[in-house]
Amino acid sequence: MGLWEAVRARTQPKRNNLDALFHVPSAAVTLQTALGFEPTGSGSVCYRSAAGAAFAQTQEDVVALIRDDDEAPEVSVTQDDFGFTWLVVAGDKDDMSGLCTDLHAVNTTLELNGFEAGLLCSMVPFRSAAGQTFGLTYLYKQGTFYPFAPTGEQSRDTLLELSVRDLLDKELPMEPDTQRWLAVWKAPGL
Repeated sequence: MGLWEAVRARTQPKRNNLDALFHVPSAAVTLQTALGFEPTGSGSVCYRSAAGAAFAQTQEDVVALIRDDDEAPEVSVTQDDFGFTWLVVAGDKDDMSGLCTDLHAVNTTLELNGFEAGLLCSMVPFRSAAGQTFGLTYLYKQGTFYPFAPTGEQSRDTLLELSVRDLLDKELPMEPDTQRWLAVWKAPGL
């Protein structure tokens, strides 16, 4: 914080670091070996859609960008019950690097086209052999990750969430404030 900000009692908002998404593949290896959770092969970006042709064109462009690859993953766009849009990328569960690159591209394209205010989070789901799931969630505005482990329509596995946080604390910038661990009910892939 600079002197002028200190005098005015203002702080700079925390900037996100989308490049942190590229650390998820190594975190996936840690999750597999330590807890038995494997990536599902899908990932998603959640945002609030904007009205107008510019946003519609940007969304079309980002979908085309991902589909442009010869071995392109499936891409779909859905809306949840809360009015948020989810752009879902579903591909090979063994290609975490490619998935994270696609999620980075979606976030970056929306950001560069002026729609960063609508970005909420990105999520990479994981599943155990017993069928237990959680989403490793990147909070766009905070630049941090947190695990979200739903166990029902309105319940979650807090113990699993804390275990994942503690396990990945050295690999990813984990969100320290559990009040910011949003419940993203009915997120794609969970």
